[in-house]
Amino acid sequence: MAAHSRLYVYNTMLDTGLIPTFYQPDAGLARQIIAACAAGGARVIEFTNRGDFAFQAFTGLAQHFAQTNPDLILGVGSIVDAPTAALYIASGASFVVGPVLNPEVARLCNRRKIAYIPGCGTVSEMSQAEELGAEIVKPFPAQTMGGPAFVQSILGPCPWMRLMPTRGVDPTEESINAWFKAGIACAGMGSTLITPELVAAGEFDALAGNVRQVLAWIKATRGE
Repeated sequence: MAAHSRLYVYNTMLDTGLIPTFYQPDAGLARQIIAACAAGGARVIEFTNRGDFAFQAFTGLAQHFAQTNPDLILGVGSIVDAPTAALYIASGASFVVGPVLNPEVARLCNRRKIAYIPGCGTVSEMSQAEELGAEIVKPFPAQTMGGPAFVQSILGPCPWMRLMPTRGVDPTEESINAWFKAGIACAGMGSTLITPELVAAGEFDALAGNVRQVLAWIKATRGE
């Protein structure tokens, strides 16, 4: 069962504007990455389903942070089918993100009151995702779809859409300004934020600083 309600998860995503995203099979390193992101101010973190037994690794992380930081919202990404989503939901995932839109995953998440953020490549897919109950959709891969200009083009005729691009939002002031001024609701950021170099060097204070800086740029762009 998810530790946080669907409404709370969505509202926290919209409030903070940033969802750090990563995969790390080493349990100790994964804990340090999550702790560093949380220390930098992240409140929602996505662990991607990328390797063998990834859901077991996630289960351990969910159990650990339920005790040490119960306010933190952990979810899973790279989900393409309902059985895999069910495994992670049973392991404590509070939200499910996918690179594609799968109606079966949407129905499962709706049944369990779990936030579902599907990947969509067209405006028609985004509209279908909303019909299936998605409050936030993920233009993916965002940069190759046209970047911030694509977002502006969507929100012109569909201003109600809430978009969370990934693969294209960089941890720079210029990139953050461009995307959020275009109208995105929040952004997923992976290896450009949680860089392999920082993790390999154990520079978790620097990682926390990166997260803190990105959140500050988001607030400044929003005028908060």
